[in-house]
Amino acid sequence: MGGFFGTISTQPCITDLYYGTDYNSHLGTKRGGLCTFSARKGFFRSIHNLENAYFRTRFEDELPKFEGNSGIGVISDTDPQPILMRSHLGRMAIVTVGKINNLEEIANELLEEGGHFSEMSSGKTNPTELVAHLITRGKDWVSGIENVYNKVMGSLSMLILTEDGLIAARDRLGRTPIIIGRKDGAYAASSESTSFPNLDYEVERFVGPGEVLRLTPDGVEQMRKPEQQMQVCSFLWVYYGFPTSTYEGRNVEDMRHQCGLEMAKTDDVQVDSVSGIPDSGVGMATGYAEGLKVPFRRAISKYTPTWPRSFMPSTQETRDLVAKMKLIPNRDMLRGKRCLFCDDSIVRGTQLRDNIRVLFDLGAKEVHMRIACPPLIYGCPFINFSASKSDLELITRRVIADLEGDPNKDLAEYAKTNSPKYKQMVEEIGRRLGLTSLKFNTLEILIRSIGLPKEHVCTHCFDGSSHF
Repeated sequence: MGGFFGTISTQPCITDLYYGTDYNSHLGTKRGGLCTFSARKGFFRSIHNLENAYFRTRFEDELPKFEGNSGIGVISDTDPQPILMRSHLGRMAIVTVGKINNLEEIANELLEEGGHFSEMSSGKTNPTELVAHLITRGKDWVSGIENVYNKVMGSLSMLILTEDGLIAARDRLGRTPIIIGRKDGAYAASSESTSFPNLDYEVERFVGPGEVLRLTPDGVEQMRKPEQQMQVCSFLWVYYGFPTSTYEGRNVEDMRHQCGLEMAKTDDVQVDSVSGIPDSGVGMATGYAEGLKVPFRRAISKYTPTWPRSFMPSTQETRDLVAKMKLIPNRDMLRGKRCLFCDDSIVRGTQLRDNIRVLFDLGAKEVHMRIACPPLIYGCPFINFSASKSDLELITRRVIADLEGDPNKDLAEYAKTNSPKYKQMVEEIGRRLGLTSLKFNTLEILIRSIGLPKEHVCTHCFDGSSHF
């Protein structure tokens, strides 16, 4: 997915930019980039690979080189950015978050018109560079950004650093968030409101879907009004979001707690304790324990000093190793106990199956699993929340293929909570994972916990309901 942070101030901005960007590190996987602008030095940019190091360690030694009162930063899971460009609109630096499904089609169209692109080492077009070229096709910033909205199939939010301000433009359907923060003499735009408290920013507003704003040290100018339709990603609350972040006015940790509390009220399981799979399952587990009226216990803890989130490594083999090594079970909380665990989702099931086997090996009497969201039936074509390259990597689709002989058969029935096919699929997933029992949350409870109208939330991965 990825995340970004930008700020513009009456004072030098590099400290806020450095730490604000770092607070988006849980969203990205591969590269980090910073760019500042000063009247004396112009644009100064640096990009580093993050696959074997953390953001702060990569950039710490370079901080004195960044000058100016405005800047943008990005944690990217795709391409090297920010991109610098000079055009008839002026000089700019740009960072993006999203997923462009028709990248090569747009690139070929621009090439036929006489355009040109630098080529990444993978041989592919840099998505952020492509977006910059689309913007320069406009007569002004807004028409250029609208050109992006009209061309891109998928999602695309961006920050544009110019010589006279910072432009924040949210995806046309608002699948990914942008939050505006304010403090004396400065404004900031971030994918995560988590970036704000320690830098003394207060949340000023949530950028609307398709809305375009220009930030200066003096205020916020609306350049384009928001769209009425919104499809903000529900998985932000389920998994991606940091617990202290808030999207559309709804805090992540509070949503997860409420989600667990409501789901527990529909459950009659008899257990000795409730635990969360760190990190995103913990908030749900506190609510589940409250709802079941049983103790919350930390039967699994994450070793945080050195292990990243398990989606970060590039190969499945390495991801599986990271998933095993970073989570340390507590034998004394497991031995002879009927344990219930909460987790955000089941994608492939590989990590979870191995973890469950360890729990039984360490003496757990029963292992029950409760999942914060409905089964993932469809792959995500909008923000690329997992490393799955195909829907057939989803455990649900593999089970459906084995049951039906066709991984695409009767998907609507399998997605329908408590239908005969749904129950058969869930039972088989639980059996394959070696669980005492398995239950997924319902879409209705998930939406109520988020607190937005269903039509404003993207639930495509659960029910296939969203479209380009």
